[in-house]
Formats: sequence, C-alpha cells, structure tokens
Amino acid sequence: MIFWHTKMQYGTKEQSNARGRKGRESILMQEYTQITGIVLKAEPIGEYDRRVVILTKEKGKISAFARGARKPNSRLLAATNPFSFGEFKLYAGRNSYTVMDAAISNYFEGLREDFEGAYYGMYFLEVSDYYTRENNDEKEMLKLVYQSLRAVLHKGISNRLIRCIFEMKAMVVNGEFPGMPVEGVWDESTVYTVSYIMNSSIEKLYTFTVKENVLAELRVIADDYRRRYLDRTFKSLEIVDNL
Repeated sequence: MIFWHTKMQYGTKEQSNARGRKGRESILMQEYTQITGIVLKAEPIGEYDRRVVILTKEKGKISAFARGARKPNSRLLAATNPFSFGEFKLYAGRNSYTVMDAAISNYFEGLREDFEGAYYGMYFLEVSDYYTRENNDEKEMLKLVYQSLRAVLHKGISNRLIRCIFEMKAMVVNGEFPGMPVEGVWDESTVYTVSYIMNSSIEKLYTFTVKENVLAELRVIADDYRRRYLDRTFKSLEIVDNL
C-alpha cells in the first residue's frame, strides 16, 4: 500500500522523463526569441565575431553578438551589416543576446553604389542609435529610419529635403520638436510643410517636394533645433555637410 501511494504521487519513471523533456523544451523555447529590426551598427570582436546594435520592433534597441559572422562563408556575414532589415533569431543569455540566424528582407544594397546616399543613410542610423533605448517602444523610430532609407533610394525627393524631414520627425517622435519658431518671418509654404511633417503619418512623409527657398528655411529650422536638442556630434553628418 505504501508503494501504491508513492507511485501515484511521483508517477512512473517514463512519466518523470517525459516531464523532464517537456521542461527542457519549454526552457529552450523561452531562450530563443524572434525579432524584426534593422542593424544600426556593427563592430569587430576578436578574430571572427561581431557585435551588432539592432533597432527592433519588439524590444527597442538591443546589442547582440554574432559568432563567426566575419568568416567568409558565414551565413551571418551580410545579415549583420548596417542597413540590413529583416527577422533575427536570437538566443537570450543571462547578460546578452546572440544572433543565431537571420532572414533579411532588405539589405538596402543600392546604398553601396550611391556614395552620397550611403552617408545620408549612415547619418539616419546614427541619429536612431542616439535616440533609442532598450525595452522602449521604438516602433515609430524603426518605421522612420526604414522609410527614410527607402526615400533615399527612390530618388524622387532630394536628399537635402529627406534629411530635413527625418530630423524634424525624429524630434517629433521623441517629444522634442517645439513647432514653428516664434521668431522670424517664414514663407507660408514653410509653415504648412512643418505642420505637415509634425502631424502626418510616417508612411506619408516622403510624398512631396518644395521650392528651394522653402527648403532653405526648413534647413535653418532643422539645424537650429538639432543644435539645441541633440547633444552629440555625428561623424557622418560632418561628411554629409560637405557633400
């Protein structure tokens, strides 16, 4: 009778093993996570590895290691380059993430053949890295940088206008854009354009062009606010300003 109670309480050896397998499978499922995002920057670690910073839809900005990503035959070689956008499978360790696999939907390969566009794109990545944080809701910044890179490749709008729109909208998204300056006299089209940038969805941002005098005023406003609210020097901006 004692043996019968013990067997009912703990189950058979096979049942115990099954519970153990299920537990291990559950742990493994919890350790891996799938995210959608874009690689903001990458740096070499050791002889063959990379450390990447990814702006994600699910977890804000994260850092992750990509083992062997710099080996010529690595499946992560291209996937861990800046501008790579897609889905990443990560192993969540105690203190860091490791990139296990990636399915890239857009490498923005056209930027490799566009010297000017590449530096504008690098500037957008730098600003996105500056503004975003881990475990924040950064979906809007992810959409903004993605749509801005697409606009650079589309060639329908000048890079100078794309930059103005990007800078203003980035400040709007992060709650730092104060609206039209109270000082100065501005063209009515400039006032309308700034209002449109502030209030339109990101998907509709890059659907217009402006005259040179309006673009010049937008540049003045964006430059002034950037110096006030972004307390960092961006390396790529120094090159962009001289293009």
